[in-house]
Amino acid sequence: MSAILTGIISGAAFGAFSVATMIPLKMEERKTAMVGAFADRFAIAFVICNSSLPVAGWLNGLIFGALLSVPCAIITKSWIPIMTFGILGGIVIGVIVGH
Repeated sequence: MSAILTGIISGAAFGAFSVATMIPLKMEERKTAMVGAFADRFAIAFVICNSSLPVAGWLNGLIFGALLSVPCAIITKSWIPIMTFGILGGIVIGVIVGH
């Protein structure tokens, strides 16, 4: 399977999982928050699957999961859940794609 297709599938799965975890939460601008979370997590997975850093897959995932989660964490001021979810998801995707 090509890296682009792997990135699309991984991104859709990570994005959907992220949105699913938000369903029970009460928030203003619910639709906007869910679309933003999906796009953010999709981007993380897509970049991990299509990057070629000379490091282990899990470390590649950790790096991009952390770097790409920072803007959302700054905007929402929800550092711990956003960074934790981005880093752990990034590591899992990095291990799966095995860079």
